[in-house]
Parts: sequence; structure tokens; C-alpha cells
Amino acid sequence: MATGTLAPGQSWSGVERRAPRQIDRTGINIKRIGEFIFRYGLALVFVWLGLLKFTLYEANNIAALIDHSPFFSWLYQRLSEQDVSNMAGIIEISIGVMLAMRSFWPSLSAIGSIGAILTFLTTLSLLLTSPAIWQSGYSAPALSTLGQFLIKDVVLLGVSVWSLGEATRAEHLQ
Repeated sequence: MATGTLAPGQSWSGVERRAPRQIDRTGINIKRIGEFIFRYGLALVFVWLGLLKFTLYEANNIAALIDHSPFFSWLYQRLSEQDVSNMAGIIEISIGVMLAMRSFWPSLSAIGSIGAILTFLTTLSLLLTSPAIWQSGYSAPALSTLGQFLIKDVVLLGVSVWSLGEATRAEHLQ
């Protein structure tokens, strides 16, 4: 019946039930793969970038951002650039490890998700306070390389919010 017509007594219901189930299973599997990449990719970002904070070049990179922030510039009155960077590294590595603990300890992963949300809200606030964010000689939306680097945090913030909801839900299901 290539024309899409049915013989008398035939029903589309059998066909309609089979096709969506197969698509649903495929969609569910793809969704699970995406969720795995969301969670463990986010954890990898935190651990990797946290480790980089212990290097001199990364301490210098974040200094320009922190120095112009009304929320964080006071840190340099008490600590060196490397000390501030090391502190950020410890926090980021801790968040990454907590995110990765989802399978074993969902409530700890939820705490890591809150830390991730706060981290990305913090980095996004730097878009508003640092003059190095905008391309010199242009107005918005001409982001500098640094601004382009930070804007991705909008997506990572969304992944962090998803992670919090998923880990909280998992904790309640245990």
C-alpha cells in the first residue's frame, strides 16, 4: 500500500503505535547521552580550569577582571594575585568533583550545582564591570576576546541550573 491507503478492515493504529515507540526510545537514549555530556562536561570544565588557576599565566589573566570588579577587587588588598587565583582553583576543583558525584551522592552534586550557578553568575557580572570586555573603539555588542570567552558562561549557567534540578530530583527519588 505505497499510496497510503488502507484496505477495508485495516487500521493505522498498529503502525502509529510502533513508530513513535521506536522514536521515543531513540530520543530517550540521545537525551541520556546529552545529560551525561552536560554533567560530566561541566565537571571537566571546572576541574580543568581549576587546575589552570594554579599557574602564573592564569593568575595574571583573571587579575584584570577581578581588579575592576567592585565585588572582588578588595581581595587584592589582602592576598596576592596568585593566592586569589589558587583560592579560585580550589573552589572550582571542588565544584567539579561535587558535580561528578551525582551517581553516588546526588545531594552533594546539587551543592556543586549551586556552586556552579554562583560561579557563572559571578563571571557574568564581570561582563558589566571590566573595561577589557568590549572591543576598543566599538560599542556593544562588539565583545573583545575576553568578552567572547565569558559570554559562553550564559550556556554553562543554564547547564548548571539543569544540573541542580536533576540532582535534586534524583535525591528525592532515592
